[in-house]
Amino acid sequence: MSDLQRMEIFDCIAAVARPIHDFGDEFMSDEATAAVGLRAGFSPGRGFYCRGRFGVLGEASVEVVQAVQGFLGPRLVAAGWLAGRPVMPAGEAAGWYARALWTWGHAHIPAEVDVEHFNRLAQQLIDAADADALPLFAGWRAQPCPADDPVGAAMQRIHVLREHRGACHLAAVRLCGLSAREAMVINLGVGQATHYGWPEPHPVAETPTAETLTTRWQRAEHLTDELQAPLYATLSGRHRTEFARLVGALTATPAP
Repeated sequence: MSDLQRMEIFDCIAAVARPIHDFGDEFMSDEATAAVGLRAGFSPGRGFYCRGRFGVLGEASVEVVQAVQGFLGPRLVAAGWLAGRPVMPAGEAAGWYARALWTWGHAHIPAEVDVEHFNRLAQQLIDAADADALPLFAGWRAQPCPADDPVGAAMQRIHVLREHRGACHLAAVRLCGLSAREAMVINLGVGQATHYGWPEPHPVAETPTAETLTTRWQRAEHLTDELQAPLYATLSGRHRTEFARLVGALTATPAP
């Protein structure tokens, strides 16, 4: 791989990583998504989110789900997973979560986006991924996409790519000597870390090793890009440019 090609690959990753992440966050936190869970029979709270998102893992124990997802506080995951378990089997809950993705995509993906071309390029990336040590990504990659709904399929592929980067980042964080809690505080701050289920997280700036922890997190971010690079190497330079443009258009301005 030439230096120019590496630069183009990392430029593309830098262009799409944050929009994909944030668009997925919008979906996960939207009341419309929670409303799909209510229609499916889940009570208000984290049951639909946990049982739906992690349902692709099958009937796993709480400890396994906590280990696979990583970045959410363990009590939050335990409460949500256990609350959702009596409602329906894990695989069925994942199917409902996929339907929530499709519905949300129709409400938020701009009509002028060429979702057919996005789907072709996104699927090429998804197919190229090595899923070893990335079970949550592997589970969502195996979840069927609707063949007759290109907009819904585009939203599901955004989610699958988001799960790939999230799983790579969890591996990178641990390899760089950080805990998931520390990574959440460095990346999002104490308030958001608390929101995501970490009790009483300490500000990194107040710790004697703050500079070391921040450096480790920056190294983890770079390593995450390295882990994703083989996917983007399968696209031509022209297709990487097109994919970055399509992600920008697809995630640009979510509809009210």
